[in-house]
Amino acid sequence: MALKNGKWVWFNGEFVPWEEAVVHVGVHALHYGSSVFEGIRAYGTANGPAVFCLEQHLDRLYGSCRIYRMEIPYPKEELRRAILELVAKNGHRSCYIRPLVFRGLGSFSLDPRRDCPVEVAILTIEWGAYLGKEALEQGVDVCVSTWFRMAPNTYPALAKAGGHYTNSQLIAMEAKDRGFAEGIALDVFGYVSEGSGENIFIVQEGTLYTPPLFSSILGGVTRRCVISLAGDLGIPVREEPISRERLYLADEAIFTGTAAEITPIRSVDGIPVGGGKRGPITARLQEEFFGIVRGEIPDRHGWLAPVG
Repeated sequence: MALKNGKWVWFNGEFVPWEEAVVHVGVHALHYGSSVFEGIRAYGTANGPAVFCLEQHLDRLYGSCRIYRMEIPYPKEELRRAILELVAKNGHRSCYIRPLVFRGLGSFSLDPRRDCPVEVAILTIEWGAYLGKEALEQGVDVCVSTWFRMAPNTYPALAKAGGHYTNSQLIAMEAKDRGFAEGIALDVFGYVSEGSGENIFIVQEGTLYTPPLFSSILGGVTRRCVISLAGDLGIPVREEPISRERLYLADEAIFTGTAAEITPIRSVDGIPVGGGKRGPITARLQEEFFGIVRGEIPDRHGWLAPVG
């Protein structure tokens, strides 16, 4: 799928043309995956574009850097301002925003802190529904992957780091090769963890369940928003380990994430989830979510940062 990129990139404190935002082939991140990043969306509203959960994404970005001992050479407020200015400068009505922090050129040491500078780039692209526009209503067919998520005390699951996504690539490629839209990974104890790039919820008897943070999941920003929306709607939420077979017994199942937004899961391993279509709780959550981000209903949680 061809993506329309913005004309400008914020790169180490300056706006530079997209074509000039380049790095050397010797940068540390290219060889060792020493980068952290965020995926953020700006949505079009009647009052212009607004960035969704900007503060929460920046908090996670700085937290990921803290885990990996990468000191961002800019205060959080400067990156916040740069993101809003970049969306405006690129003339987007809506877009996907990718802040990237990475270790640059200096050495090939596995301790790069002394020799490799920490660099920062922010780029924007115009990107629709990650799993397809029709998937938001019809759902997607997924499989349980043969690839597991990381064990505790191997990789820090709460850091959104570039190197972690080699595992996600294996999950996604395996799913596509088997004819599925996406894969679900289990943790090392055999419980449901997450998709290759999404958190997961299931619905059973009117209650929303999601794996806890200790199931090697990324602490998703959209995941937290869905939990909040469920509370608003009076839908009980429980964070607890989910066994694989509960995926087959669920009344509904949902992927959540900045890219995936709120996407229903239609089947798992060829077994229909509930009625094999979007369920009523998923529909209610979608209605609230998209109503807020598009400015159609009040932003009662303060999730939107206006660009203008």
